[in-house]
Order: sequence, then structure tokens, then C-alpha cells
Amino acid sequence: MTMVVPRHRAFVFGNDIDTDALAPGQYMGGGIEALAAHCLEAVDPDFASSVQPGDIVVAGKNFGMGSSREQAAQALRHLGVGAVVARSFAGIFYRNAINLGLPVFIATGDTSMLRPGDAVEIDIDGAALLTQTGRIALEPLPYFLLDMIADGGLVPHLEKRFAASASPKETAL
Repeated sequence: MTMVVPRHRAFVFGNDIDTDALAPGQYMGGGIEALAAHCLEAVDPDFASSVQPGDIVVAGKNFGMGSSREQAAQALRHLGVGAVVARSFAGIFYRNAINLGLPVFIATGDTSMLRPGDAVEIDIDGAALLTQTGRIALEPLPYFLLDMIADGGLVPHLEKRFAASASPKETAL
């Protein structure tokens, strides 16, 4: 399977981006559109209005720390973010992102030379973030997780699997 996140802009953040910055608590009652409209405004007020489908978020350590709210990953996905690359992730954010079909990669190479707006591309098969000046090593995702992301997340992935394994009699019902 080949999965490509083509060249887009990098949005670069530091360490400890928490779930309240990704999905601010005061907008939780407004639904995902309200949360996405305010995603990361505490660290970059223009992020939600300027991010384009496929752009890649690059961050330091502990991305997605804080609460377990899945809306943090959902807001990024709603905005069309193509992937998140970070030095490390909070465990629950990492799993929520994969369950929602948002590609997340741990950078094992140095990302400090990246600047906001740099053109970047993810080589999934080669486990690398391609930059204008080189490549940054990523921890490869297992193929079963890539399959889940390609299907759009856990629920669509399971629906696809169950539909494929259903007997003809079951599908006629």
C-alpha cells in the first residue's frame, strides 16, 4: 500500500501543545466547527484561518498533552490537516488521532531547522519528512494502523472489515 501526504506548508510549534490549545474548553458547546475555528489560537491566532487542507503540523515534545478529549484531534482533522509530526505525543492524543484517521508520526530526527511555511512532504514508505533541504527520519507506523488511517479511522475501518466478512445471507438483511 502506498500512502502519500504530498508537499504542503509546515505549521511549526514548540513543546507541550495541550488539548486545551487544540480544542479550547470554552467552545466545547459549539460543536466541532466552533472548536476548529479556535484550534491553536492560543499559540498562533491565525492558524485556523490560514491552514489549508493537507498542511502539516510539526511540533516538539508532548503534543496533545492534557485532557483525553478526542475533539483535539478531531479539530485538526476538521481543518484538513494532512498529518501531525512531533518529537513525542501524549498517548491518548496519539491513539485518538489514529482512531479518527489523522496521520501522526514521531520524528526521530531533528526538526529544529523547520520554519513556519516551509514546504514539506511525508514519505510514508520511507518513514521520512521531506523538507526543502533534506529528510527528517520518522518512526514508521505499522501497516495495520496505516490501513485504519487510509479507511478514515477506526469506525470506518471496522465497518469495512465487517462488511467484507459478512455472509451473503447477513448482507441481504
